[in-house]
Amino acid sequence: MKYTDISEVFAKGVALAGREVTVAGWVRTARDGKNMAFAALNDGTTLRHLQIVLDKSVIPADALSACLRSGAAIEARGVVVEAKTDAGGYEIDASEISLIGECPADYPLQKKYHTLEFLRTVPHLRVRTNTFNAMLRVRSKLSFALHRYFQERGYTYVHTPIITGSDCEGAGEIFRVTTNSYADAKACANEAEYIARDFFCRKAGLTVSGQLEGEVAAMAMGRIYTFGPTFRAERSNTPRHAAEFWQIEPEVAFAKLPDIIAIAEEMIKYVIRAVLDECGEELAFFEKAFEPGLRAKLESVAGSDFAVVDYTDAIRMLKESGEQFAFPVEWGLDLQTEHERCLTEKLIGKPVFVINYPKKIKSFYMKQNDDGKTVAATDLLVPGVGEIIGCSEREADYDKLVAAMTERGMNLDDYKGYMELRKYGSVPHSGFGLGLERMLMYVTGVGNIRDLQLYSRTPGDLMA
Repeated sequence: MKYTDISEVFAKGVALAGREVTVAGWVRTARDGKNMAFAALNDGTTLRHLQIVLDKSVIPADALSACLRSGAAIEARGVVVEAKTDAGGYEIDASEISLIGECPADYPLQKKYHTLEFLRTVPHLRVRTNTFNAMLRVRSKLSFALHRYFQERGYTYVHTPIITGSDCEGAGEIFRVTTNSYADAKACANEAEYIARDFFCRKAGLTVSGQLEGEVAAMAMGRIYTFGPTFRAERSNTPRHAAEFWQIEPEVAFAKLPDIIAIAEEMIKYVIRAVLDECGEELAFFEKAFEPGLRAKLESVAGSDFAVVDYTDAIRMLKESGEQFAFPVEWGLDLQTEHERCLTEKLIGKPVFVINYPKKIKSFYMKQNDDGKTVAATDLLVPGVGEIIGCSEREADYDKLVAAMTERGMNLDDYKGYMELRKYGSVPHSGFGLGLERMLMYVTGVGNIRDLQLYSRTPGDLMA
């Protein structure tokens, strides 16, 4: 490529000083003086903007006007020199500048600062802001670190179906996949006829989890993980919920609950350390703009042991805390975000695995404990966010699994293969799901999941 990355200009400034380079990017801001003009250029390779110094005695006036507009894409050729600012660094004394893509005066990102709410109205342009520039880079590094963690430990990466005929969570919050039209529905005598006309000749939906298929792979490969998009048709307009999100889900054969907890803790510390080591510039930005003390928080988590607390003890601690909660705290009820944050931020002060939840509030596939009331499940709760991992040992006993599914009124025919895993060489096995965006919320301090996706998908929002 004929262009030098702006990140390379900053990284190799000493070696490039005095040499001529050609750079290209989008103008973030510009200043036009009597004799000199300045353009701050960003090409996406770094959070930093490269200042292009434009001497009007060198650069023709007709080449400047369109190139000094925010949002314009330009090419600049010149000599790399030390910046004449207190911040230091490097800039380019341009000898030539040319317009690649013009930008009219109605460009929405004219101001230096825009609210996140406004930026959600222009998702096709918000990626050009510092916030989304930094977020996408951290998201990339975090995703790669997750892959690296499992690859280094001998896990096999498997691709599970996005279109499925079963509901992993058993909650019915799935998006239907159909080729039938409204006219087809009107022409059918009943639902059975409508479904028989459909592409798969049965009900189909977008997956809420790759776990069930992941368990199939783990029963042959031992240690696997899947990493891809998952979908929930849940009308939850909260900062933590989205209808489409990415999830990483390992499944480990011969692992019981304490084993998978140890894996989850090691993985979290590994990826946090990767972000600390590889995203220093971005973390500095997020610490200044979103969460003071962010780096110290991440360093503390990466270097500390996580707590493990039984659900029954967690309920007792919350009831004895003296806190006034909007939702009641009683044994048998699920923990709400306010309860999770109280545990992690006030009562325990660090990430905590809450284990042995009541079976009635957890999924059918979780291993039933000997007490008959609880299951071998855990959620990892972290300060500032709440739950980021849902984890369990899976029920390996055929009869107990069938009983749990029957109790919930599930159609056993939809899970025939999954159930047969418990007949043919069944072994203890465990796994968990980590929502990528939830993890991003934690490592960036950005408080709304809508601002951690290229395009967010929430109720009533399908903006292209």
